[in-house]
Amino acid sequence: MRKPRKKKVSPIVKDKIEYIDYKDVNLLRAFISDRAKIRGQRVSGNNRHQQRDVAKAIKVAREMALIPYAQRVVTQRKGDRRRGRSDREPRDQEFVKETTPDAPADDFVESLDVSEETPEVVNSE
Repeated sequence: MRKPRKKKVSPIVKDKIEYIDYKDVNLLRAFISDRAKIRGQRVSGNNRHQQRDVAKAIKVAREMALIPYAQRVVTQRKGDRRRGRSDREPRDQEFVKETTPDAPADDFVESLDVSEETPEVVNSE
């Protein structure tokens, strides 16, 4: 038989807060995860009335740009899994040619190596 869990005490009850203000960002951050998601009642220790008030205050604070909607989390993984090896340079760097912005476009076209020989088109009609 499992031992009943001790209910977590909410910071609202602990600090005897009567009104949850959307401008109190430090209080609201206690109810937000590291990815800026609203924590549930079981995790935060709120009852349903407190949880509703906290959720409304967080949503208003997000709308007023006091709290971010989402946060970027930096992982501790080695290497970049999407690209493969992280020590390899991007493929586009091989084909990038340095040009100066002051150079006219005609000079750039003349510098390209265009062969004089063009393949002949044979009409079979």
